[in-house]
Amino acid sequence: MLDKKLLSILACPLCKSNLYYDQHAAELICYADSLAFPIRDGIPVMLDNEAREITTEEKAKRRAP
Repeated sequence: MLDKKLLSILACPLCKSNLYYDQHAAELICYADSLAFPIRDGIPVMLDNEAREITTEEKAKRRAP
């Protein structure tokens, strides 16, 4: 689990939008860029070449109530 204060100051390194923490997948997700940044050993890896593209289903899941 990441520290809440750290989560509040992190932003997407590409577009500077908010990131959403997926604790189960251990990722920080930028829905604006459709990228998921991994968290390894409790440290966010905020490199675009380490991120994976999220699927349309993952984006749609966020919009679902």
